[in-house]
Amino acid sequence: QVQLVESAGGLVQAGGSLKLSCAASESIFSINAMGWFRQAPGKQRELVATITSGGSRNYADSVKGRFTISRDNAKNTVYLQMNSLKPEDTAVYYCNAVVPVPGTLPKLYWGQGTQVTVSS
Repeated sequence: QVQLVESAGGLVQAGGSLKLSCAASESIFSINAMGWFRQAPGKQRELVATITSGGSRNYADSVKGRFTISRDNAKNTVYLQMNSLKPEDTAVYYCNAVVPVPGTLPKLYWGQGTQVTVSS
């Protein structure tokens, strides 16, 4: 059972920056991929960014060039650096991890979510 704990989000003005972290309860070295998703009120949860164990990154078009995902295997932590924030980035942000399970499908874990609010 992997536990994911996200850092506190916050309130930031449009154009500002914020960095989120997600600490895993065990080594992330063997985790297939970790990522960040977000859910705004009345909307479905959507992918923000993912990073594989090999370091390959994938971003939603809406955040490309503004957000950067990174991982520190030594600290079992994944980060999301968010720059040039826009009001439409306001959402609850969730960390997730895809953990391999021998002989069966990988298992998906989620953090508890952290609120990010961008004021105009």
